[in-house]
Amino acid sequence: MSNPLTVSPSPASLTGTAAVYDRIGIGYSAVRRPDPRWAALIHSALGDARTVLNVGAGSGAYEPAGVALVAVEPSQEMRSQRPPGSAPCVAAGAERLPFDDQSFDAVMAVLTVHHWSDLEAGIAELQRVARRFAIVTYDMDVQGDFWFTRDYVPEIADAERSRVPSMERLTSLLGPCEVTNLPVWHDFTDGFMTAFWRRPAAYLDPATRRACSAFALTDQVAIARGVSRLEEDLASGTWQSRYGDLLEREDFDAGFRLVTGVSPHAATAGASGRTA
Repeated sequence: MSNPLTVSPSPASLTGTAAVYDRIGIGYSAVRRPDPRWAALIHSALGDARTVLNVGAGSGAYEPAGVALVAVEPSQEMRSQRPPGSAPCVAAGAERLPFDDQSFDAVMAVLTVHHWSDLEAGIAELQRVARRFAIVTYDMDVQGDFWFTRDYVPEIADAERSRVPSMERLTSLLGPCEVTNLPVWHDFTDGFMTAFWRRPAAYLDPATRRACSAFALTDQVAIARGVSRLEEDLASGTWQSRYGDLLEREDFDAGFRLVTGVSPHAATAGASGRTA
């Protein structure tokens, strides 16, 4: 078996995700800073893995230290934002990973499955190359009721539902797995769309919105209209009267889920006495 750490980039495997993030990813890492509480939960899910593959790695958020890690990221803009000393990063897409079967102890995929052009192929590839998986995604049945999308820009939820796989579909493709809720704390540092549930003024900042695909991939007229209404409601006190109870909460369920399990190929390999 080839050493997964020396694999060459595979441009032929890139998907449309690269073009999207080459366009919207400028300044991404300044807003999307990994939250240490999520990092601890994700790293715990990886267990005692010594070799880890990070698929849809972006700028390297949530990558554990102290392991032999390889990142996969199709966007040149996102790869350029990986800090000095980061793990090697391969230009490839989830749907066609340039690694041998069961090359890694574990694979992680954080907030990326909704960008894949072929979910079934991507899940099959994750399970093919690693013994176990840790996937972070979000449940649109929960997130669709978030106050900003529900009351200001419902078009976001409509656009997201067209991209984000349902939990039922995702878990059916993965097979036996465990699903854990990931809370979003009021001082969360990873600036995705629902991170500012208790800090509504953040949505008025164009740089904050630009770092989130939910804003970038939704009709911009609808976004501008909703942001303008929010600005008016913050100035008048309307937002505070409607949602003031949120200001007393420490965390919030925005639908984020950590999905973990063992690859079916790992069991087969173990039964046959094969080692990677």
